[in-house]
Amino acid sequence: MRIGIVGGIDRTANLLQGVASARGHELELHTGVISGSASAANLRALVARSELVVVVTDVNSHNAVKTARREARLRNRPLRIVRRIGASQLAALLEDLDGSAGLQDSGAGKAA
Repeated sequence: MRIGIVGGIDRTANLLQGVASARGHELELHTGVISGSASAANLRALVARSELVVVVTDVNSHNAVKTARREARLRNRPLRIVRRIGASQLAALLEDLDGSAGLQDSGAGKAA
């Protein structure tokens, strides 16, 4: 599954990608900074490519959260809102996904 994470994961990007790839998932990251039209377009494209979108609220601007939520809704992508994400939180999220085949197979349900 391709998972897009939006927000503040610069320092832990390699660690998070390692956790995801060890479980057979592909991870794509966006800093959540959407100060220009190109960065906003990149965020929309990430949501379009992702089968699941995770939005980190602790470090994101309100505009980034709003944009990611809107794009996920428009593209019928499952969305998880989390306050923070690190290796252990991502591992737990992936374990939950592996246990819920409906979300993984359909790619169309909404998750809060």
